[in-house]
Amino acid sequence: GQQPTPSYPSGPAVNPSMPSTTTPVVIILPGQVGHRGTIQDFPGFNALNDAEVLRKAMKGFGTDENAIIECLGNRSCKQRQQIALAFKTAYGKDLVKDLKSELSGHFEKTILAMIKSPPMYDVSEIKEAMKGAGTDEACLIEIFASRSNAEIHEITRLYKQEHKKTLEEAIRSETSGHFERLLISLAQGNRDESTNVDMSLVKRDVQELYAAGENRLGTDESKFNAILCARSRTHLKAVFEDYQRTLNRDIEKSICREMSGDLEHGMLAVVKCIKNTPAFFAERLNKAMKGAGTKDKTLIRILVSRSEVDLLDIRREYKRLYGKSLYTDITGDTSGDYRKILLKLCGGND
Repeated sequence: GQQPTPSYPSGPAVNPSMPSTTTPVVIILPGQVGHRGTIQDFPGFNALNDAEVLRKAMKGFGTDENAIIECLGNRSCKQRQQIALAFKTAYGKDLVKDLKSELSGHFEKTILAMIKSPPMYDVSEIKEAMKGAGTDEACLIEIFASRSNAEIHEITRLYKQEHKKTLEEAIRSETSGHFERLLISLAQGNRDESTNVDMSLVKRDVQELYAAGENRLGTDESKFNAILCARSRTHLKAVFEDYQRTLNRDIEKSICREMSGDLEHGMLAVVKCIKNTPAFFAERLNKAMKGAGTKDKTLIRILVSRSEVDLLDIRREYKRLYGKSLYTDITGDTSGDYRKILLKLCGGND
């Protein structure tokens, strides 16, 4: 089964004598499963009963959207898969096809996303991000920067199975230059996953990053790539803190000064995701709703894909960063059944 990825809240400062600005939070290490999602398994679950509820909601004239929201919005992803199977078993019909013919718009997109397994949903979002004329680079980076090695391996396997070409071939055909190299590095799913920190190696990486960026004319992007894509999250957190302490520079500021375009955005996303994954997603959600027009794809993807992982942490960070709750912003930015299902995933007001 899909283990939810552990969330990585910002840990306390590496050097205990340095006062930590963040409130200490429990670090959930890989291996422990952090249930920081808003959606849990529904107790007393019965797949056949739910299949019948959905069939009734779609049968005859008109559709009972509320029944669909109440049913699917209160079940875990694994349970939704079982409902789809029970639906086919009982009625000889495909639940996804039936929902497609009954629903529309962003509401339909959200419901269909909820029925896919997490790795299948990632695969379809990656495929979608590379379709047509433009490439949605931010979506690609968001997925590759935030998933564990095991999840990336599963995405790679499923991508090939579904699309008859490798994920790497797809990335190469849609991106180029240092940004392509960053994506391909992340897509290996080969980041060191140990949790111990060797301070001498941390200091060496800090010096190498300084030498590759701020301390030379031009930038050695491949050095940034090697350190940011291969080192463990725990190690990199220590590197970023030591970089700040030793050079009095924020690593993010250095990246902004040294790089531009997709590469800059990509490297920044990797750094933010490692520093504080829930805050990274909170910022993506805020950007998706800010200004004219809502980037619904991003909104749907984050709420669906994090609802069983760390959406509670994302909500907490959202409130801390923007002074209002994610719930309030979703309410103000969406409407109708689409709003109802997103709020269901959001799970509550803060």
